[in-house]
Amino acid sequence: MSKHSSLRLAALAAAAVLALPATAADRVKVGLMSTLSGAGSGLGIDIRDGFQLAVKHAGGKLGGLPAEVIVADDQMSPDAAKQTADRLLKRDKVDFMTGIVFSNIMLAVAPPVFQSRTFYISANAGPSQLAGAQCNPYFFSASYQNDNMHEAVGKTVQARGVKKIALLAPNYPAGKDALAGFKRFYKGEIALETYTPLNQLDYGAELSQIRASGADAVYIFLPGGLGINFIKQFTSTGLNKEMKLFAPGFSADEDVIRAVGEPMLGIFNSSQWAHDMDNAANKRFVADFQKEYGRLPTLYAAQGYDAARLIDGAVKTVGGKIEDKAAVRKALEAAKFESVRGEFKFNTNHFPVQDYYLREVVKDAQGRVTNKTVGKVFDNHADAYAGDCKMPAETP
Repeated sequence: MSKHSSLRLAALAAAAVLALPATAADRVKVGLMSTLSGAGSGLGIDIRDGFQLAVKHAGGKLGGLPAEVIVADDQMSPDAAKQTADRLLKRDKVDFMTGIVFSNIMLAVAPPVFQSRTFYISANAGPSQLAGAQCNPYFFSASYQNDNMHEAVGKTVQARGVKKIALLAPNYPAGKDALAGFKRFYKGEIALETYTPLNQLDYGAELSQIRASGADAVYIFLPGGLGINFIKQFTSTGLNKEMKLFAPGFSADEDVIRAVGEPMLGIFNSSQWAHDMDNAANKRFVADFQKEYGRLPTLYAAQGYDAARLIDGAVKTVGGKIEDKAAVRKALEAAKFESVRGEFKFNTNHFPVQDYYLREVVKDAQGRVTNKTVGKVFDNHADAYAGDCKMPAETP
């Protein structure tokens, strides 16, 4: 047999293998890499716990297949995250990845994840880059696009007639998206716009600048321990008596409330989810999360839970044939799962089109300091970047 004939037969054999129909896998492997240490650890822990509660609710399975969830700490470091992602993709050969809190880490990890043709289901980070020109068929957000909650507060602050505001956010991609989103809907005077290091916990200098700015109100995006420290320092200096404090859900959620307590009362914040939302999936989630972990869930926990439910629905839809990437993509886009926030649907850029609510920190009938939903800000709100997304029609 000639060399040419041998090569042709080998090519035909390979093509025949590729043409074989996908068969159901014997399990689903998920790499859940999140921030589980340092100032942002509370956020990653809530994502992890919410995701694992959803797997428990599904009997330890996702889409009817046994689920293996490999949990790893990204240490809030892009370099450490890239190394850990490499291990999850190459050694552990995970079928899905999820869990990242911070957008700088998401942007660092995205290229190798997409190159490996692994679906990433975001339980938090929603950078504008991945919503717009760098959108990717392997990226799906089960949370929000970074700007959206801030847009909701910007609209609220504008409607309440605040004339002059001070803005504060960390100096990283989500911080830039945050204040861009706020300013998209707030048209008053920006008295001060300050970006701080992502690991900063002492805001003495910034509080002095805010006081001197003459602002009527303050808007902060400071997740986790950053927000806890800022609000404690804001109230201890008496600034809470001089100006109103507004925040996105991240900076006034149950983790911050637990740490700060009554000084949180009266803070308005925005979210696509709240623990008092009146639907069956949410009621079960909130009740069982409290039983399992002894605390009220945050929006991070809710997003972790929904990320698992989205994977569950997709794997179920494809009958466990998770090697069929095109079918899995189509199933993910259909989003056949019961979300804790109610109706859930994707835009063309794989980010949700969803409602956003205004919450206020109050003392409830049980004497708890907690969030209460007080109104709706947006109906079926889409992000500002979807028009820049040229999503490939086929999954490569």
